[in-house]
Amino acid sequence: MSNSSETVYQIALALIPQIGTKTARNLLAYTGSAEAVFKVNKTHLLKIPGIGTITADKLVTSKDEALRRAETELKFIEQHNVQAIFYTSPEYPNLLKQTDDAPIILYRKGTIRFQNRKTLSIVGTRKASPYGKNICEEIIKSLYDKGHNPIIISGLAYGIDICAHRAALKYGLDTVAVFGHGLERIYPATHRETAMQILNSGALITEFESNARFERQNFLQRNRIIAGISEATLVVESGEKGGSLVTAEIANTYNREVFAIPGRIGDTSSAGCNYLIKKHKAYLAESADDIEYILGWDSTQLQKPVQQHLFIELSDNEKRIVNAIKSMDKPIIDGICKTAELTSAQVSALLLEMEFKGIIRNLPGKIFELTANFSE
Repeated sequence: MSNSSETVYQIALALIPQIGTKTARNLLAYTGSAEAVFKVNKTHLLKIPGIGTITADKLVTSKDEALRRAETELKFIEQHNVQAIFYTSPEYPNLLKQTDDAPIILYRKGTIRFQNRKTLSIVGTRKASPYGKNICEEIIKSLYDKGHNPIIISGLAYGIDICAHRAALKYGLDTVAVFGHGLERIYPATHRETAMQILNSGALITEFESNARFERQNFLQRNRIIAGISEATLVVESGEKGGSLVTAEIANTYNREVFAIPGRIGDTSSAGCNYLIKKHKAYLAESADDIEYILGWDSTQLQKPVQQHLFIELSDNEKRIVNAIKSMDKPIIDGICKTAELTSAQVSALLLEMEFKGIIRNLPGKIFELTANFSE
């Protein structure tokens, strides 16, 4: 059996409705592989402990559609250099694997590895104050100054999330953005350029198939990955309700450390952080020293991470597209196809891949331009 064949079955298993991580692990333990799960009959399925009639029927009736969608997904990930990381893979993040509700598969764009790395998730309000943004960057800078090289994890959202990613990039730390949708798009679109920069020193991660759109419940699912994939979660600013508090609560259930930046009494954006500290659900964090002490990170004899510069080697067709964009006043896809002498399907696939590489950006009106930091 080829690796791609097993990958199709692994992807399909994650697409079966009502088959969660626990059930999937159980099925794999008794059948031996994702492919075997799809090929055993209902009678055999019912002999597996914990598999009842409803689950067996769901597998039997849904498998053809799941496999069809999985074939489509495999084409996308192969075309766009996305890795499908099954939970049995050695590349699956160890800490996340320890959680009971970890996704059975992760899609990763980028080459970052979590094994033997320090990790810190940073979350907060979308309406961050200057104080919140400053303290977020100060903590990340301090971790860098101390010689630590943690992976900074967040959700690419407005406010504290994007501040954490950009500060990590600024100081040469690896960073990972966890999506609540598929890798076919970037949300919010205004953070597309930062997402492309993240690929130079991190990764974009999601559990959703490529064409999955952003929906509210998806972001709640995304939060459990942010909480479970790292050693600790730092809440910089948060209101009384919101995704940041949910992420902190989930981290607590995973027995992970939670930190919160204290704020002035009465400040709306600090109410959530003060609540976490007051209820002993988070350590009070005033600086990177507090995080370093609680997590036991030793800053002695450490070296600062060295920022690496990415040198992109273009394929012949990518060079055609670059030259076409350079030659046009308003490069839209039809004009690029004509100038580059490529089909619409070829250009569409290449443009998406080139966005991921940080070569181009997609502007409003479906106009494309080369990024400022790109050089052939």
